[in-house]
Amino acid sequence: MSRNLLSADADLQLVVIGCFCIGTNQVDLTHAAKKGISVFNSPFSNSRSVAELVISEIIALSRQIVDRSNEMHQGIWQKVSKGCWEIRGKTLGIVGYGHIGSQLSVLAEAFGMSVIYYDVIPIMPLGSARQVESLEDLLRNADFVTLHVPEIPDTIGMMGTEEFSQMKQGAYFINNARGKVVDLAAMASSLESGQLAGAAIDVFPKEPGSNGPGFNDSLGEFIPRLHRCKNLILTPHIGGSTEEAQRAIGSEVATALTRYLNYGTTLGAVNFPEVDLRAITTQDERHIRICHVHRNEPGVLKRINEILGGHNIEKQFSDSKGDIAYLMADISKVGEEEVEAIYTSISKTPANILTRLLCESSFFSFFLPSTCEELELNRQIRYGWFGIEI
Repeated sequence: MSRNLLSADADLQLVVIGCFCIGTNQVDLTHAAKKGISVFNSPFSNSRSVAELVISEIIALSRQIVDRSNEMHQGIWQKVSKGCWEIRGKTLGIVGYGHIGSQLSVLAEAFGMSVIYYDVIPIMPLGSARQVESLEDLLRNADFVTLHVPEIPDTIGMMGTEEFSQMKQGAYFINNARGKVVDLAAMASSLESGQLAGAAIDVFPKEPGSNGPGFNDSLGEFIPRLHRCKNLILTPHIGGSTEEAQRAIGSEVATALTRYLNYGTTLGAVNFPEVDLRAITTQDERHIRICHVHRNEPGVLKRINEILGGHNIEKQFSDSKGDIAYLMADISKVGEEEVEAIYTSISKTPANILTRLLCESSFFSFFLPSTCEELELNRQIRYGWFGIEI
């Protein structure tokens, strides 16, 4: 979702965005945060599926399975062993030792591979894996190189002509991370020259918007070259496309959205500070939770606490991330006649971006609908919870 789309219609009252995948580069995260829109993704649910895909690609590349299969589909019987290898005893180099990279490390060792990895921060290895000091060290020593990094300024174009030249002669390259981290024209040259013995690519700098024809030179001049390369596996961004992963992604993101809407929790948000408080229950009579997104400026908490000074603040937690800050506070013994004043006072503070009030639904049952209709506060009613927002 671009800046223009997010700004197109203020009446949409968009509060939260769920990305049912790992990547969030399809959303302008900074602008969403400035509009008070929290963004959640699913960073864990498809990691096993991607790791298994990489293992299958390692075996397929080392045995030239895709080329042999294509020949058989064309009626050609081509039984060869030259250039085909077992993966046992080979070295796998993992760039990015996060959720996917670490799982892949365990699977690879089970196949008898040695594992080295490079990451920008020190990470405790699993099994017998070993962290190396630089990307160059990894490239020079790995028989298979696989990328598992996010698309950020530091990683865009991280694999180009120089990096491919540093790899072992006859090594294999795999990218199931993000399309823009690899110069695919440079990779094609390495395949054509024999510097690389094979490669597997699941992500591309530009990808078709829907299934069907469209994977052609309109996406890049290098595409026809890739079509002609031998022992090159091209897949349409299917790393997380398994039944198990999609079910888990749906559950993970839906849970995060529900927790944010109903409880104000931002744990797992990619563009907001992560803030959480114990949920208000039916035993917490006449409690209100304030969820206040605001610009990260001096004096905000002072103003908010002055507004809440006449109430008992049961719990309070505030954190910031860049230019955005988020406050959650639970106050008790709030009368219905005080709700409008609290909401209006906070939402009119100079740094306000978005203010929501949440409470257990039975608290407001005695004055619905009259007061809420007057204040237009009945815009967000969910299971057991009543939300107030502008």
